[in-house]
Amino acid sequence: MKLTVNRDRCEGYGLCAEAAPDLMHLDDDGELVLDRDDVSPESSVDAESAVRVCPVAALKVQ
Repeated sequence: MKLTVNRDRCEGYGLCAEAAPDLMHLDDDGELVLDRDDVSPESSVDAESAVRVCPVAALKVQ
């Protein structure tokens, strides 16, 4: 599975980073940083939670 972020949609709310702190974080400027875009089976629940909580639908798991 692969995690992607639509940079045009992302507004830096950080809810996704709270849901999946092992996969992503907000930098000092409030920009989302994917720590890794490949999602292991162990991280898939967190990745899917991050996608669901994004208020602007900027994340996608494929």
